[in-house]
Amino acid sequence: MRRLSSLTLKQLRALEAIERTGSISRAAEELGLTAPAVHSQLKVLEQTFGCGLLSREGAGRFHATPEGAALLQAWRSAEAAFRLGLQRIDALQKGLAGTVVLGVVSTGKYFAPGLVARLRRACPEIEVVLQVGNRDTIISALQDGALDLAIMGRPPREPMVESLSIGVHPHVLIAPPDHPLAGQAGVTAAAVLAEPFLMREPGSGTRILATRFLDRIGEGKTYARSEMNSNETIKQAVIAGLGIALISYHTVVEELRTGRLVTLDLPGLPILRHWFLLHRADMPLTGAARTVWEFIAAERAGILPGWPPSR
Repeated sequence: MRRLSSLTLKQLRALEAIERTGSISRAAEELGLTAPAVHSQLKVLEQTFGCGLLSREGAGRFHATPEGAALLQAWRSAEAAFRLGLQRIDALQKGLAGTVVLGVVSTGKYFAPGLVARLRRACPEIEVVLQVGNRDTIISALQDGALDLAIMGRPPREPMVESLSIGVHPHVLIAPPDHPLAGQAGVTAAAVLAEPFLMREPGSGTRILATRFLDRIGEGKTYARSEMNSNETIKQAVIAGLGIALISYHTVVEELRTGRLVTLDLPGLPILRHWFLLHRADMPLTGAARTVWEFIAAERAGILPGWPPSR
């Protein structure tokens, strides 16, 4: 350990340059030093190890001794590691490397994995950690500083955030294709309120929107409802005929395309909201998070399924 602490980069560079060029004078020229300075570096290094590291016969080239060859091998490995480290630091400073924690409300899990895959292809040195939860869970994580970025519907009041709309977020009323209201024009509020309604759990943004919608069209009237903790469960329950539901269009694109579900034609629908990319206003973005933000901002037109849907 004493020998290791005595080593300097200048000494190791001098040893490598002499061995590679075969001459102290040529090594000095390459390093921008005087020949005596390079010779001095070599001598100090040999004194540290108590043995010769380079040898020569007469006026010939310098060659590494076995000890010198061992030290040179270690130096070249270390130099390569240093170069990788410097490249990594440069990438971090330029926002091309690092870890970014992206929180997405559970409704967004239908498009978020594709977004992360695109990010990884575009920025392979940035690790994007995806965290999915309902609205309350994502807001709580933002408050705790556990997220770098988040994607959700309506931005929260607390904590204060900077936000950017990345696309329209439609909500539609779904039913199975054989439902009595399917295909009817101008379904009435009374007809909807007479149906069992399937809703997400408290803390879900979809639950909040559905409750406000039903309270508005029902003017305070009661309605039958069942609570389920995932969009997937709600979709399967609607397909099975257990009720109808107001849900994000982006969660049912495939089921609508294949005819397993249909939308009901009720005045005021679809409800058009927006998806937002956001981060805490009081937490400056890291270089990597800024790169991810800019990527999503630039690619937002291709992130979400098209609206209105093509016929």
